[in-house]
Amino acid sequence: MEKLRLGAVEARFADIVWKNAPLSTKDLVVLCEKELNWKRTTTYTVLKKLCERGLFLTEQSMVSVLIARDDFYAMQSEKFVEDTFDGSLPAFIAAFASRKRPTEKELEEIRRMIDGFGKGQE
Repeated sequence: MEKLRLGAVEARFADIVWKNAPLSTKDLVVLCEKELNWKRTTTYTVLKKLCERGLFLTEQSMVSVLIARDDFYAMQSEKFVEDTFDGSLPAFIAAFASRKRPTEKELEEIRRMIDGFGKGQE
């Protein structure tokens, strides 16, 4: 899991891929030049690193996603809760809520989620 941690620049790059995939490496170079002001070599270097980490796949000059954005950040969240709160979701929520009070709308959404989990739904 450590290998999937992204720095700020890698996260911006990954967001471009997630938003546009599947796409050609040529199109990715154009997007990165426009959005990140990168040269072709920088794009290919970062792409290669994230492919080696198992996040993306490049075949025949096409870039595709191996781990979806939501799945990636869900794994990151799980790791954070595990490392920081001994895996206790209630401890995480208590710590979070002590600094940022949830709105009524957020509380209602959380209640619906919990009720859904209790019924075996996601």
